[in-house]
Amino acid sequence: METNKNIEETTENAGEDLSSFASGIKTEDVPAAPTEGDAAAESEVASDFVLDDRIEERCPGMFEAKREDVQYGEFTHDVYYSETCGMERGYSILLPAGYSEEKKYPVLYLLHGIFGDEYSFSGDGSNKIKEIVGNMAADGLIEETIVVCPNMFAATDPAQKPGFDSVSVLPYDNFINDLINDLMPYIEGKYSVLTGRENTYLAGFSMGGRETIFITLKRPELFGYVCAISAAPGVVPGKDNFMTHEGQMQESEMKFADGATEPEVFIICCGTKDSVVGTFPKQYHELLETNGAAHIWYEINGADHDNNAIKSGLFNLFKQIAYDKAE
Repeated sequence: METNKNIEETTENAGEDLSSFASGIKTEDVPAAPTEGDAAAESEVASDFVLDDRIEERCPGMFEAKREDVQYGEFTHDVYYSETCGMERGYSILLPAGYSEEKKYPVLYLLHGIFGDEYSFSGDGSNKIKEIVGNMAADGLIEETIVVCPNMFAATDPAQKPGFDSVSVLPYDNFINDLINDLMPYIEGKYSVLTGRENTYLAGFSMGGRETIFITLKRPELFGYVCAISAAPGVVPGKDNFMTHEGQMQESEMKFADGATEPEVFIICCGTKDSVVGTFPKQYHELLETNGAAHIWYEINGADHDNNAIKSGLFNLFKQIAYDKAE
């Protein structure tokens, strides 16, 4: 993959604010939503929604609006011991408002971008994670779902910090081991979780999107539903304005192993105006297509490396889950 000009042209404008790499650029471009408590307006908007398997570029306003008649879960923070990293590591977790040990819940593991941590999504309400999950569950489209936001920088040295060089990004590539060997078993032991690939979801943004693709290709039997949003370069060798990427695999290897159990749904998406990763996600799509790896690709017209892309990806992931459950 060659240097992405979109990244080159916008790096100088990024300054020292690295939050957009972790959890998206905050925008005011929010789809029209009914006024809180306006039942008539909510009903009118809801009547326009049809559950099918088609991709929608934008998350409908009815699902990202905070409704008075819906109770939403709140993020809390906890720690687990990682044998992979040799230390305690933190995670944020969103439990449904009515969480009960008498019921079991599917789980979404949601991965942040570079320079982020387990607070990147939980501390940013503009991504509407609580609302999307809560509203879709309240409408009976999906089951109430647990969302786990880990720290994806799986370093073995507590002094190591992320950065734009080949050594500094290695802990992100190590997260596959921490996730599978430490975090997932811990979550399944501590919380009332539905196990099995059909109840285990994976999504990520930017660097989290890159690792989502990598983890999915390496261990596809573990995750039934996957979405990589605005995925960063580095799955295969390439160069952008930040660094040269050695690649986690070669272009010809970017596919599922022969005979592998593949995800029911594998989505890759990106905004058409992404000023950070540019067209790298589209190049991933083209490589997967060339190599015969089944997936869904779509672009969000006008979206940047922002929360509109994140909301779109998460909504479409859950919409596909809802459709499959209904079928």
